Amino acid sequence: MKNKISLLATFLLFWGTFCASGQGTPPSFSLQQSINYALQNRPSLQATRNEQRIAKAQVGEIRAMGLPQINGSLDVGDNFVQQQSFLPAEFFQDPDNPNAPEPGTFVPVTFTPAYTGNATVTGSQLLFDGTYLIGLKAAKTYTELSRKTTIQSEIDVAEQVSKAYYGVLVNRERFELLNQNLVRLDTLLYQTRIMFENGVAEKLDVDRLRVQLNNLKVEQQKTERLMAISENLLKFQMGIDQKQVILLTDELAEVEVDVSKVRPQNFDYTNRIEYSILETQRDLAELDLRNRKSGYLPKLYLNARYGYITASNEFSNITKTRNWLEFGYVGGQLQLPIFDGLRKHYQIQQGKIALENTKLGFQTLAQSIDLELEQASVELTNSLDVLESQRENMALAEEIARVAKIKFQEGVGTNLEVVNAETDLREAQTNYYAAMYDALIAKVNLDRATGTLFTK
Repeated sequence: MKNKISLLATFLLFWGTFCASGQGTPPSFSLQQSINYALQNRPSLQATRNEQRIAKAQVGEIRAMGLPQINGSLDVGDNFVQQQSFLPAEFFQDPDNPNAPEPGTFVPVTFTPAYTGNATVTGSQLLFDGTYLIGLKAAKTYTELSRKTTIQSEIDVAEQVSKAYYGVLVNRERFELLNQNLVRLDTLLYQTRIMFENGVAEKLDVDRLRVQLNNLKVEQQKTERLMAISENLLKFQMGIDQKQVILLTDELAEVEVDVSKVRPQNFDYTNRIEYSILETQRDLAELDLRNRKSGYLPKLYLNARYGYITASNEFSNITKTRNWLEFGYVGGQLQLPIFDGLRKHYQIQQGKIALENTKLGFQTLAQSIDLELEQASVELTNSLDVLESQRENMALAEEIARVAKIKFQEGVGTNLEVVNAETDLREAQTNYYAAMYDALIAKVNLDRATGTLFTK
């Protein structure tokens, strides 16, 4: 009774301190709410969704390659060392000029003006490129792959949150049971002490129960710390600050393990996101092979230029609009691949092998899923068998402890029997909750294996 009052006082003190801190009522979460919260707030998932947005932006980047490309430029320069060219001396022959260069020689002549200017607008439009068309399809497929990768990350988070949530439930239930054992053992110790004072029991009986009580208190403290660690793990998996207090609304007794899922029949591999991701990877490999083959197709472009050009030996002249000369050009460009040293040939060979490896991956993945299903089914079956056995053992241990206590109080049993019964009871309880946790983890593993853990 003293322990109950102490625990209640501790809880009320904690609750008063929490409310006084201004945080108000702590948020409460069911398992599904915990998963939903993690899907929205887990930093790693947010980063994965950012990668998905990057993939969508990359589709736009590839699409932009097929839109008109327009650029403008303005170039004004000072030819501070004007380049000269040589002309034959015959161009400058003058019989009346005695200083005319001799025939057979060359005379340096400056053709480059001191200042030049060029203002141009250029544009190009891709008319046909096989690699571009296939690239658009591949970009959309890559976006789909990114979306499925995000779903896979969400499934991973749902699995991690589920296991952490069940861990808290099991530790909380075990902690509550330890508190009940502590109250019962403390009451028994009090009664035995009264019996000792009345000469009915020995001091050794009291000491044995005190040792038992001390051991139980240590176990309670360890369980309390373990429960705090499991709660912190759950907060981490959910993406909640470690200092935030949360309440769990689900009860361990409400958790149901669907035995019908054990050894599922006619399993559809497409239920697994990994299989769907591999299908998309196969599609990408096929598009990559088509892209390599399209390298043999010609490319057709439409090009255009329009602008003004000027030149003068005086800088002030190039600033006058009347000295700028207009020009324009429009035309098409056809690029024909003729011979590249068999580079594309070997690239196509690599693409074919990559596609073949992707298709072989379906067999490996199917075998892996079959093995995972078998292991998860066996694991859950064994866990349920062990759980049922440990539940029966715990019930028997409780009955044995109850009878041993009655026999000792009535003087027909020994205190040693009570101590041994209490020890066996705690061991049975520990084994039961360990089996309960194993069964819950096996349930999550089987749900993951069957692709039913998380659906979007």
